[in-house]
Amino acid sequence: MTTPAITPIRLPDHIGQIGPSSSSAPGEFQAAMKNAIETVDGMKRASDASIERFLSGEGGELHQVALQQQQAQLAFDLLLQVRNKAVQAYQEVMRMPL
Repeated sequence: MTTPAITPIRLPDHIGQIGPSSSSAPGEFQAAMKNAIETVDGMKRASDASIERFLSGEGGELHQVALQQQQAQLAFDLLLQVRNKAVQAYQEVMRMPL
């Protein structure tokens, strides 16, 4: 029995693009957050579907299901931390004296 090769995790292309852009448009942060939320939600839905398929016996390996579940959880944790930092930054700005 051969063990399949471990493939690297490929993140969506937009995740690596952090930092200010020279042509920031109004609402760009909102669009980025909406896109990130939709991506994380899609990962969670795919993870739930793979669990359902595994439990119903339709196929899939346990380690693949567990890996997909863990990836979805890590993506959610990252999104939560980004949200927390954005809220902290907003609160800090609001505390600044005029």
